[in-house]
Amino acid sequence: MVDHAQQLTEGAAQLDIQLDQDQTRQLLAYLELLNKWNKAYNLTAVRDPEDMVSRHLLDSLSIVRFIEGERWIDVGSGGGMPGIILAIMRPQSAFTLLDSNGKKTRFLTQARLELKLDNLQVVNNRVEVFTPEQPFHGIVSRAFSSLADFVNLTRHLSTSDTRWLAMKGLYPAEELGALPVDFEVAESAQLSVPGCQGSRHLLILRRLVRPDSVRPDVVRPDNG
Repeated sequence: MVDHAQQLTEGAAQLDIQLDQDQTRQLLAYLELLNKWNKAYNLTAVRDPEDMVSRHLLDSLSIVRFIEGERWIDVGSGGGMPGIILAIMRPQSAFTLLDSNGKKTRFLTQARLELKLDNLQVVNNRVEVFTPEQPFHGIVSRAFSSLADFVNLTRHLSTSDTRWLAMKGLYPAEELGALPVDFEVAESAQLSVPGCQGSRHLLILRRLVRPDSVRPDVVRPDNG
C-alpha cells in the first residue's frame, strides 16, 4: 500500500519545500476529501490517490515559490487546484476560488470548512461578471482556457501591478502569439514535478501600462 504521507513529503522535498506537520496534515486531509467527493461529483479525471498526490498536490506545490502578494484568485478552480494547496501553504495571503460549476463550489466550500481555511473564499460565478471589492495582486489558472481568454476575461480583476500565473503542459508558443498587445511574458519556468511524466510549464504574464504621452507637470514650449 502506498504511503501517501511519505510520497507527499519526499516529493515536496524534491521541490525544495519542507512541509511542517500542520501543512502535511491539511494536504492529506484535502486529498482524502477530494478522493471521497470525486466518486459522486466527478471533480477530477484522476481516480487513484497516488496519482492525485503527484498530479494535483505536488503539481500545485511546484508554483508556491512564485506566489507573492496578499490577494489571489484561482480562476476556474474546479476541485481546488492550485487554490486550496496555495491557501494551505500561504496562510498570510487571502485566496478566492472561483468556479461557475455549483457542484464544484459546494465541494470547495466543504473543504474550506473541514480544513479550517479562514484565508479562503469560495465564489460560484462566471469570471467575466464577478466584481470583487478589491482587485487582486495575482491571478492563477490551471488549464482554465487559452492565455488570451485567461487575460481578457480577468483584466477587470487587476491593477497595473497584478501578475497572471498560467499553469500549462507543453510550452504554449501558439497561445503566446495570440496574446493581446498590452500583455507580455514576464517570466516562464519549466516545472519538474515529482511523479509527473508530462511536460509542465508556468507562464507569468503582466499587463503593459502605457505612460501618458505628456506629463501634467511638463509645460510645452511656446513656439509662437
